[in-house]
Amino acid sequence: MPHVIVKLWPGKTDAQKRELAEAITSDVTRILGYGEVSVSVGFEEVAPQDWNDKVVDPDILGKWHKLGKQPGYVSPDDAQR
Repeated sequence: MPHVIVKLWPGKTDAQKRELAEAITSDVTRILGYGEVSVSVGFEEVAPQDWNDKVVDPDILGKWHKLGKQPGYVSPDDAQR
């Protein structure tokens, strides 16, 4: 069952998170054919000063080949930093 984790900086409202969770759920069910009860969405807030250590290095650069969409603010070459 799909479980989607959204990592983001703090400061988004509960309403924004709820709306995003609903949009993600809708798209997962439409595209992958799962029922809504099969989808879960979690949010992990990461402080800006911790973003590189807690997100960029392990989840983006460390899993570059698994990303469905790469960010424009880093590249695989940044793994050498």
